[in-house]
Amino acid sequence: MAAEELMHRGPLDVTVDPMRVRDLNDIMVIERLSFSTPWSKSAFLSELLENERAHYLVARADGRAVGYVGIWLVADEGHITNVAVHPEYRSRGVGRKLMEAITELARRKGARRLTLEVRKSNLRAQRLYESLGFQGVGLRKGYYRDNNEDAIIMWRELSEGTGPGA
Repeated sequence: MAAEELMHRGPLDVTVDPMRVRDLNDIMVIERLSFSTPWSKSAFLSELLENERAHYLVARADGRAVGYVGIWLVADEGHITNVAVHPEYRSRGVGRKLMEAITELARRKGARRLTLEVRKSNLRAQRLYESLGFQGVGLRKGYYRDNNEDAIIMWRELSEGTGPGA
C-alpha cells in the first residue's frame, strides 16, 4: 500500500509492548526517518540492557514496529527521552497511544510528574502533548545540536486515579 493511502486512513489498531532487542531493526528505520541526528543502535542497546532507569515501549501494527517511546524514571519523575512514529503511520493515533501507555507505566512505577523537551518548531507534537495535559514551562536555548533550535520544556503532573488525558 502506498504511503499516501496509509496516511489517509483512519486510526490504526496497534498494540503496545515493551521494546525488545529484536525490535531494533525496525526502530532504527523509524529513528533515521524521524530525526536529523538519530540515536545509534548501540545507544538503544545500552538503554535496553544496561540502564535500569530506562523503559521503552513499541507500537506494533501490520506485523512490525511502527513507533516507540522511551522514559527514564528517577525518584518520582519521568523524563520522556524520545517519541517517534514511522512517517507512514503518523496522524493515526499511534503517538497518542504510545504517550498514554508510557504515562500509565510511569504512574504504576510511582512517578508523580512527567517532563519532556520538544522542538520549538514541532507544533504537531506540542499540540499532542498539550492535549495529554503537558504544559510548556520553559525554554532550553540551542538545545538541538543539528540546527541550534530551542526546545520547549513541558511538564505534566500525574494524580492518582486519573486517566492519561487528565
